[in-house]
Amino acid sequence: QVQLVESGGGLVQAGGSLRLSCAASGLTFWSYYMGWFRQAPGKEREFVATITGRGGNTNYADSVKGRFTISRDNAENTVYLQMNSLKPEDTAVYYCAARPITNRVYKYWGQGTQVTVSS
Repeated sequence: QVQLVESGGGLVQAGGSLRLSCAASGLTFWSYYMGWFRQAPGKEREFVATITGRGGNTNYADSVKGRFTISRDNAENTVYLQMNSLKPEDTAVYYCAARPITNRVYKYWGQGTQVTVSS
């Protein structure tokens, strides 16, 4: 059974930083691209960042480029999202997700962690 468990969310002031973690189990971690998505109240879920299986390539939404960094530790089956210079508009529930290298659809999702940025 595949499980993705996010942690690290919380309340932070604008300009602050948070580091999200997503621990994966039940899958061959290195063979999955990992992504972070977020959903703000009243809005659709949106892409934040993704990282390839070996961690060699990353991609970011324009809204977070230069502020957020996605990374992974395949020995620990964990993916991270370092968020710096946080803005109130970054407030959302953040989800990690996994998709097989051979498939463009994210197959597994975590339960989400709340990030709230106060102004």
